[in-house]
Amino acid sequence: MKMPKKYKVSYLINLLGLLVLYGLAVLLFESGVLGTSTTYVKGIFTTACYTIVMVTSLNLVVGVMGEFSLGHAGFVSVGAYVSALASNALSGTGMPNLLVLLIALVIGGIAAGITGMLVGIPALRLRGDYLAIVTVAFAEIIRVCFCNFEFTGGGKTMSGIAKLADFYWVYWITAACVAVMFMFVRSRYGRTVKSIREDYIAAAASGINVTYYKVFTFAVAAFFAGVGGGLYAHYMTAMIPTNFNFNYSAELLSEVIIGGTGSLTGSVIGAAFLSALPEMMRQFSTYRMLAYSVILVLVMIFRPGGIFGTWEFSLTGLLMKLSGKGNKAAKEGQ
Repeated sequence: MKMPKKYKVSYLINLLGLLVLYGLAVLLFESGVLGTSTTYVKGIFTTACYTIVMVTSLNLVVGVMGEFSLGHAGFVSVGAYVSALASNALSGTGMPNLLVLLIALVIGGIAAGITGMLVGIPALRLRGDYLAIVTVAFAEIIRVCFCNFEFTGGGKTMSGIAKLADFYWVYWITAACVAVMFMFVRSRYGRTVKSIREDYIAAAASGINVTYYKVFTFAVAAFFAGVGGGLYAHYMTAMIPTNFNFNYSAELLSEVIIGGTGSLTGSVIGAAFLSALPEMMRQFSTYRMLAYSVILVLVMIFRPGGIFGTWEFSLTGLLMKLSGKGNKAAKEGQ
């Protein structure tokens, strides 16, 4: 089936927007205007990018599917450790670093996706608070396993991971992951999952295989969480299982809620802002976590649905509105 022209125009405009944003970032880092802070600021940008992948993937479960999960850090850790082991196995083969990184990310994502499917089959029979408790339990099981496996460091720091991820590649990998997740939400599968979210009983009565679609979405979310974990591992080059504890899952969930459940662009903004905020306030180390908490409370009071709610920001729509206002102003001038 031929793609409608309006979709082609929309995709082209979004691609141009990504290119402009990337060009501005490269200009900022390569011009030397930041001086000695260049590496530090680039690190904040990179952290924001892989956090966007993790948070957006969690929004597939919380916002699109309407289920409450508190174990997303477990899938992130599976992707991180498996991709790190894969890249270590591929080192010395003579392959380009980018190819090694991509292969490691795919392997880590597949491992996390399989784990998500295995967790989802029994867990998604439950709903609400019961599902949240079960996902926390599974995440803790995964963490304890990594604490006892020798090939992951046996609870100690796993170091020596090749630093294959930098901002320039992480940016485009993040853009690709978010684009795929956005297309999934807009696809027939995504619309079916939304119908299950709106009325579970009606969806099942209409012949939809509810269990299949929920497990499939859960596995897709786990896959992209694993990719985000792989980016984390190959940027930090060292990690310990305790990094992926309940607090990390709660942090990812808070970023979903602040951005807006059901809004992928809200997840992008929320993840970018909240992941960078503690680093930007590092010089106020005594008060930075207090400020972080105050911002969360204020947003929950004045915007309980999140910054974006369920609304998706559209660059194409914004340009159309601006052009429409411009045409109206021109007509009034005549």
